[in-house]
Amino acid sequence: MDLLRTPPPKERADAARNRAAILDAAAGLFAEHGVDAVSMDQVAAAAGVGKGTLFRRFGDKAGLAAALLDARERVLQEGILHGPPPLGPGAPPAERLAAFADAYLDYLVEHLPVVRMSETAAPGARYRIGAYRFWHRHLAILLAGTPDPEHTAHALLAPLAAEHVAAILPGLGEQRVRAGVARLCRQAFS
Repeated sequence: MDLLRTPPPKERADAARNRAAILDAAAGLFAEHGVDAVSMDQVAAAAGVGKGTLFRRFGDKAGLAAALLDARERVLQEGILHGPPPLGPGAPPAERLAAFADAYLDYLVEHLPVVRMSETAAPGARYRIGAYRFWHRHLAILLAGTPDPEHTAHALLAPLAAEHVAAILPGLGEQRVRAGVARLCRQAFS
């Protein structure tokens, strides 16, 4: 599983400062105005960098969103790999799956607009994100004793898609969303 984690890129000091300034500016603007209302031009201006620097570094707003989420995803990944049970090793697979779903929903609800941007920028973007591959592999390993763990892992991640959660959260509420996902996790082992 550690192999699926992408190490942070090595960079020059000025590039690291620019990256930090861009991410800080984007986080502040996204929080203040919402992801959809912020342009790349606004991010570049707020960060004090040229548009070319921003686009070369992140490509587009989805790339910027993915970079913003990277540190937060690494915290969850670290908990899965080395944290205490039930999220980390040492608990039965069903308990680890339930703990993952709960922890992932914590992360998703807190960062929903940015996760949604990163997952929907282009068709299939969600499945090309390294974090998705990590989540999928983790679930497939937990589901190893069930029929077709690879498919079941995708099926359990589907209701955790940011677009889906953003659409149903206002009508169902967070507690019902969490309860429904927990039911699906339990059913995966029955």
